[in-house]
Order: sequence, then C-alpha cells, then structure tokens
Amino acid sequence: MEIMLYLAIILLATKLLGDLFVRLGQPAVLGKLLAGILIGPAVLGWIHPNEFISIFSEIGVLLLMFMAGLETDLEQLRKNWKSAFAVAVGGIILPFIGGYGAASVFGLSNNQGLFLGLLLCATSVSISVQTLKEMDRLNTKEGTTILGAAVVDDVIVVVLLAVMMSLLGTGHDISLGLLIGKKLLFFVVAIVVGWLAVPWFLKLFAPLRVTEAVISGALIVCFALSYFADLMGVAAIIGAFAAGIAVSQTPFKHDVEDRLEPVAYSIFVPVFFVSIGLNITFEGAANQLLFMGVITVVAVLTKLLGGGLGAKLTGFNGRSSLAIGSGMISRGEVALIIAATGLESGLLQQKYFTSVVIVVILTTLITPPLLKMFFSGEKKRGNQASKENG
Repeated sequence: MEIMLYLAIILLATKLLGDLFVRLGQPAVLGKLLAGILIGPAVLGWIHPNEFISIFSEIGVLLLMFMAGLETDLEQLRKNWKSAFAVAVGGIILPFIGGYGAASVFGLSNNQGLFLGLLLCATSVSISVQTLKEMDRLNTKEGTTILGAAVVDDVIVVVLLAVMMSLLGTGHDISLGLLIGKKLLFFVVAIVVGWLAVPWFLKLFAPLRVTEAVISGALIVCFALSYFADLMGVAAIIGAFAAGIAVSQTPFKHDVEDRLEPVAYSIFVPVFFVSIGLNITFEGAANQLLFMGVITVVAVLTKLLGGGLGAKLTGFNGRSSLAIGSGMISRGEVALIIAATGLESGLLQQKYFTSVVIVVILTTLITPPLLKMFFSGEKKRGNQASKENG
C-alpha cells in the first residue's frame, strides 16, 4: 500500500509546484522537476528511489517521447536534417573538449578526462520536449531540429562510448562494425515497420471488439520499438519517438493523441519528472562544490554554443540558434546511464559520481527557463517584425 501513498504525494507535489511555476512565469516542468528534489532524499525524504518509481518513470519518458513523435511534422524533420546533424556534431565537439579540459584542471587522469568529456556530449531532450509542448513550439523548425539532433547525438555518443570502452581496455572487446551495424539495423527496421507494418497492424487491430483497441495497438507499437531500440544499443526513447512518428502517419493519429495524453500526464509522466529529482543527495557534496560549479558551467555553455553554432552555420538567426542550443543542454537519463557505466569500469571515480549526477540534474533544471527565455524572445522579435511590416 506504500505505492498508493507515493503516487498521491507525487501527483499532489507535481501539480501544485507546476501550477506555482506557471504563475511565476516559468515552464510547469521546472516546478515538477523541483518537486522531486523537495519530496526526495535531498530535502523532506518522503520518497526514495525504488523499483516502482524506476518502472513508472521509464514508462513515463517513453510515453512522453511517443507523443512527441505523434506531434512531429515529418516533412519539417526531413527539411531540417542538415541542421539537425550540424547541431548534434557541434554539441558533441565542444562539450568533449570542454569536459576533457576541465578534468585536466582538476587533476584527473587522461582516461578519466576523456570519459568526462564523452559524458558531457550526451543529450536527452525529454525535458526540452515537454517545455516546447507547453510553449506550443514543438512543431516549429527549431523544435524539429532539436528532435532530429537528439537522435543523431544519441547514435554518435553510444558509438563513441563503445569505442572508448574498447580502446581503454575497461570492457569486453567490441566489434565497431557490429556496433554500427546494429544501429543501422534499428533505423532500417524502424523505417520499414513504420512505413508498412504499423498502418497495417493498426488497421487490423482497431476493429477488435474490446475497449480502447486503437490505443492498445499504438502502445504495443511504442513499447515494441522501444525494446528493439534498446536491444540494438540505441536509447529506448528514440524507439518510442520513432513509434510516435509511425503512428502519426496513420488515420488513427488524433484518436491516439487525444486518448493517450490524459493517461500519460495524469500518472506516468509526473513520476518521470519526480524520479530525476530523487537522484539528488547532498551527502558529501560540500567537498565538491568547486568541481560541480565548474563542470556545470562547462556543460551548459559548451552545449549552448556548440549546438547554437551548428544551427547558425545552417541558416538559423542568432536567437533561434541559441534556442536550439539550449534545447540540447539537458543530459538527463542518457548521461546518468553513461555515468553508471563509467563508475563500473573505473573511468569515473566514486568520489566524483555524486557530483556528476548533480551536474546532470542541474543541466536538466537549467534547460526549461533557458528555452522559455530564448523562444519567448524569438516570438517577440517575430511579432515586432510583423507589426513593422504591417
């Protein structure tokens, strides 16, 4: 019965703090993230990370990315693939250099510096997706560029991680050809399944004389592609995003969107937001304040400038470029997974692990207000231009 109490506390905290932050002019998601810190081990200690939270949050982030796929304009995504690639590459090169340089300053070994640089290359746009949805900017040119860049970033970082683990002799021998082959296989299967199998499957599944057959069919597609993505070494959220795009190309798009959103946002997505804050603990953090401060600044600026430069070089104006760069800042669950891998392999020292987790969460907290600032500025600039032309 403890689960019921956890859910009651999580839902109450996320809704109240989400509303408070909207009244303060900030995205609701920022309040929901802070709710996790408030009710978690860092402050009140009412809720601690456990298997129930982990499972619910995983479902929550998959549903969040699935709905992002549902709302994505595929034509816009195709048009912006060059920008997405440039943003991803810029958002990998600068963080890698910055992370390695910062590690050298703090006396970390060469291998540990390389690993920290790689960790800062990671991007998780699940929080950016929610913020853009709240601002109704997910389906803009900037929004689709951020989504496309996140897919490219994930593939490159996972391949680099495998290469690093192999070259530094901290893991099993890994065939680079097999690794890249698995990634390519995922995208080929995702495209073929999305184009041919998903419309056929939903068309057959929809007439079943059971309740909510269409929604169930869409969720089957979402979870199956997420599992396959994870199996192929691609982040499960990329599989969920691909599933959303596939379903969006069918006549069932609006039905699935209208019925699934209330379920996701009433229970699963709030647990995901809270789970991020639950990972924060300030135990021993006082001794690492300078390290955390420097790495956080490096993490934010290198993604902002690296991603922004990629956008600028492919035709975006300055404000839009910074908006896109800010959408890539959150490291989220992708970086947490990499950090855990580094701890296990010895490339990330135990004494720095908590600090790195806090840095990852700080990047996630910083992202929503930055997105709002740059996108709001872009909107005002557009409105001013319209008035002048009018």
